[in-house]
Amino acid sequence: MLVSAIVAVSENNVIGRDGHLPWRLSADLKRFKAITTGHSIVLGRKNYEDIGRPLPNRTNYVLSRNPSFEAPGCVVCNSLEAALQVAETAGESECFIIGGAVVYGEAMPLVKKMYVTRVLAQVPGDVFFPEWGEGWACVSQELVPADEKNEYETLFEIWERK
Repeated sequence: MLVSAIVAVSENNVIGRDGHLPWRLSADLKRFKAITTGHSIVLGRKNYEDIGRPLPNRTNYVLSRNPSFEAPGCVVCNSLEAALQVAETAGESECFIIGGAVVYGEAMPLVKKMYVTRVLAQVPGDVFFPEWGEGWACVSQELVPADEKNEYETLFEIWERK
């Protein structure tokens, strides 16, 4: 099973502010939906609570250390390893890590492919994407201009671990 990460990140590495996404990017949300639909996604409890519901047409694995935490319509797991094992056992071909920062940080050693929306701006925030280290190659890049539905100019990138 391929473990991938999908993230929107600003030039100053911001991915969140006050528990939410710090921008309005319709094109990014459409891309996220197109890429992840039909697959498994792994997210942390805080990210799940911000979204407020399971994302449709995907198996949602929510990570929580609290054994009594419930997320109706989702599979709650107490570790990243457990979530990935259940997804692989279920026959998943590509499992997406969708955040937040702690989950990304824990998953990065396992991630082989990243779908990055690079927000071309310095954006204030309090949650940052972790360093992903060396050994990556950008294999695809597409510029998306800012407009009435996209607050910032962005680059859609795909990175693969060499």
